[in-house]
Amino acid sequence: MINVGLFGATGYTGFETLKILKNHPHVRLKFATSESSEGQLYSEVYPVPWDISLVSSERADLAGVDAVFCCLPHAASIPTVRRAREAGLRIIDLSADFRLKNVAAYEKWYGIEHTAPDLMAEAVYGLCEVNRPAIRETDLLAVPGCYPTSILLALYPLLKENLLNPTMPLIADSKSGVSGAGRKLSLKSHFVEANENLSPYNIGQKHRHTAEIRETLETWGGGDLSFIFSPHLVPVSRGMLSTIYASLAQDMTAGDAQAYFAETYESEPLVRVLPPGELATFAHTQRNNSCALSVTWVNERQLIICASIDNLGKGAAGQAVQNFNIMFGVEETTALV
Repeated sequence: MINVGLFGATGYTGFETLKILKNHPHVRLKFATSESSEGQLYSEVYPVPWDISLVSSERADLAGVDAVFCCLPHAASIPTVRRAREAGLRIIDLSADFRLKNVAAYEKWYGIEHTAPDLMAEAVYGLCEVNRPAIRETDLLAVPGCYPTSILLALYPLLKENLLNPTMPLIADSKSGVSGAGRKLSLKSHFVEANENLSPYNIGQKHRHTAEIRETLETWGGGDLSFIFSPHLVPVSRGMLSTIYASLAQDMTAGDAQAYFAETYESEPLVRVLPPGELATFAHTQRNNSCALSVTWVNERQLIICASIDNLGKGAAGQAVQNFNIMFGVEETTALV
């Protein structure tokens, strides 16, 4: 058995991670933390039959623990990750604190000083379908954000062969369920504000995930691409759909485009390329840990790719456990299907 601790267990991402870990045949949960619900049982926070005693992060006992999941907000994760690394543990961090390699970019986009640049340099970006070899070896895993996961999985087949036209803008129009805003109450996620409404937010190169996407595009050789990202909030609890408008650097037939995506992901257990004519929707991936992609041919030089994931599944907790499985040599889909 692999002994695991969970920091930040009572947020939406923490709850989803705990649900998966409770069904994982190779995991023994040693502790779960919550700053706001310290001293309570988990069953008092959520209507579940798990009488797990919640402790503060400071009181979490790392002795005998093999790995920890950190479901903490950005900045709050840094001291916890530092402590866990000093204890020799393997870490799966779901915050934004270790996704970027550029410290200046992190400090610009998140508005705070990054106090662990050495750990930032050590961390591996956990996009499983692309980075498996590095994921197997790392002790510090940065789980990608939900929007970047959907967008990057949609673009990888084209970027890896340099098939995107750098003279034309790459546009990603994304929709997310309200749980993506987190459990802490805010005006935009208030029921009266979100229900029966569709709201763009942080458009015009303002959303923090833009930095994560751009850095990965640069890593894949797409640093000269003009990228436009427009996120929206939709009145559903969970789910995510990104529609990407891509201009090609060379002519491609509809059949070739479909085959190219299918071949790229044919051996991936948690990515499904839909058949021609079927478009990815929220329903394809809600409450599971997969990504559904549809490829629509517009003309020889333009494609529309739709990418569906569950923002709490493949966009957060599901991908975190997928990374954990790779890190520990467990069958990759364990507890995820």
